[in-house]
Amino acid sequence: MLGKKRTYILQLGHDDEKRELLFELDFQRRLSTTQRFRMMFEVSNRIKEMLIAYGHRKPIEVIKRA
Repeated sequence: MLGKKRTYILQLGHDDEKRELLFELDFQRRLSTTQRFRMMFEVSNRIKEMLIAYGHRKPIEVIKRA
């Protein structure tokens, strides 16, 4: 099943937070641990790139304790 990607789309006539949450949990349950971590790292990298592009990422600061 590697290489096959399925698209899941939730269509609701109105906002329903409970159904949205159940949909997301069901989707996450279908993924392997490796796939979940890969998705997490991809999103993290996208956020990091956006922060750098818009100048909001600061280098790590060293805090000295007195």
